Amino acid sequence: MANTNTTTTNPPETAYPQPVIESAITTLIKTPLGATHDLFQVLDACQHYVDALVENDDSTECMALCGRLLAAFEVLKVALKAPLTTHLIERLTVDVAEPDNYRGALSTDSETLREYCVALTLLLLQRQQSAEQEEHITGLLFELVNVLVEDLKTPRFVRTEGGLTMISGEAVPGIH
Repeated sequence: MANTNTTTTNPPETAYPQPVIESAITTLIKTPLGATHDLFQVLDACQHYVDALVENDDSTECMALCGRLLAAFEVLKVALKAPLTTHLIERLTVDVAEPDNYRGALSTDSETLREYCVALTLLLLQRQQSAEQEEHITGLLFELVNVLVEDLKTPRFVRTEGGLTMISGEAVPGIH
């Protein structure tokens, strides 16, 4: 303890509060996500959340990221039911089809895969598993989100003389 008659002063850097610089995680968590976002924007958000989750060791931030990821999966549920917009159809269209190159390894539909991701996220939010199990669950969630994103961003349509058709040759239903 210093005496009351001391000549010691606080250095200027500790006398005033330092400005708080918002972390990338805080910025990510604060980024709004809703019905105005298209399918690809929602998928990108899911990927950003799960990427940050895999790289993060802070328990509070992980919980916040899981909460945002869960909310993003709910927005994705709506986006999966909505018809594709013209600009997304264009991004999912190729000029020459090679059917074997476009289908993902899993034959599970998008909604089922989304539900698997939701279940894993809820499991992480419960915080009942060991640190090692949590790491494995997070890794599995990361892999499933990336499979989902890759599958939904894979070209589905091919331009033909008669207009757009599915790469598999089916008529275009307007949904993924």
